[in-house]
Amino acid sequence: MTQRFLHNLLLRWRSTGFTAVFAPRKPRHPLTRLLFGLAGIALAAVLLVFGVVIGAAMLAAGLAIRLLAGRRRTAGTSGDGTVLDGDYRVVDKPLLR
Repeated sequence: MTQRFLHNLLLRWRSTGFTAVFAPRKPRHPLTRLLFGLAGIALAAVLLVFGVVIGAAMLAAGLAIRLLAGRRRTAGTSGDGTVLDGDYRVVDKPLLR
């Protein structure tokens, strides 16, 4: 492929108008720029508050479930406080081939 062919291909791609979708332009009027900027800041603030509220609700729900469920016995201890005894063996790591 020659450089001229690639240049023509690039010019054809730019003239289709399809690239305008991927390259948004800023508005020219200063007031519309200001309004879009303020709208962006407001949207970011709303999303931030929404995320913090959902996070706090999840933490509160987790704490409430933990407090209401009460303490349960672990599997390692029996009712009289003795320790459950067990045997173990060491397993070697498998060789990767």
